[in-house]
Amino acid sequence: MYAPDDPTRYQEVLVSPMYLAGSNGTGEAGFAPVAHWPHQYLDEGPCQLLVTSPDQRIRIGWFGDDFELWKISAAEDAFSAPRWTATFNHVTPAEMVAGLTAALVQDYDEAIVSDAPGRFLTGPAVPWRDTVRPLTDAGWNLDGAAELGTVEIIAPDDQAGILIDRRGYGSDRTTVELWAGPPGWGTRAEATFTARAPSHLIAATAAVMAKSTPVVRERHQVDRRMQHLVTMTPVASATPIAEAQVRRAPTPLEVRRTAVTQAVHRAARAPRTAADLRVMAAQSRSTGAAQKRTGHSAPAPSARLPASSPTPRRGR
Repeated sequence: MYAPDDPTRYQEVLVSPMYLAGSNGTGEAGFAPVAHWPHQYLDEGPCQLLVTSPDQRIRIGWFGDDFELWKISAAEDAFSAPRWTATFNHVTPAEMVAGLTAALVQDYDEAIVSDAPGRFLTGPAVPWRDTVRPLTDAGWNLDGAAELGTVEIIAPDDQAGILIDRRGYGSDRTTVELWAGPPGWGTRAEATFTARAPSHLIAATAAVMAKSTPVVRERHQVDRRMQHLVTMTPVASATPIAEAQVRRAPTPLEVRRTAVTQAVHRAARAPRTAADLRVMAAQSRSTGAAQKRTGHSAPAPSARLPASSPTPRRGR
């Protein structure tokens, strides 16, 4: 353990391989691809944050105090039981979760455009090699000692793998598991997918594991038992290119604040819709209240905009 006054405790470091970096305690990276989807912050129950697709067929739950930190599922409609479920434990890097959530957003957008059910409901592909292709292409190898009826692909450092269980086909049976790190409560990352999970979504998650790009962690966030298995480079000594590659994604709160700011700016430039007029009315009331308190006039909203503001978009 690091002493509270250890100056290196909160030092930011680049950790590689990514799959051994562990969690940084937040879901920032995993939620970044779905920042524009509806968010529900829950005060009661184990699920603290629920993000859904606009039609609620895809659900992404964050269980901040649980062993299974993430639960992600997809259903035929908002009222149906999940077709498949993926869970990620508390050691799994959120960057791996982002591989899945980004693929889900792409599938959903394509479904809306084509007016189709969506690839996120298609089910597993045959053969299983399609699921592990990102890993085999990266040099991961088939484990010849795997149990009969299972397939396991192992990383070159023997510290990560994917296990495919082909011995059963029940809808609730876990058939695919991505793992990284030695067994242990704080050392083994696990991502599990139930039987009907689409192969391309599992492959998208696995593809992130295969990447060599390091991730940012505070030094104390890397378990002491893992430090001999990873490379940690202080961010301050990293090249600008490396820092750009691991730039942190905005938090859900930051995304909401940015959206509000942009809405105010759009309304100030071109109040063409009822929503824009409501924003300007609220802003005007706030400005008037400030004038009464200070006795000074406040500048008009448009005065705070840069001179190079883009031409307002015309309404439909």
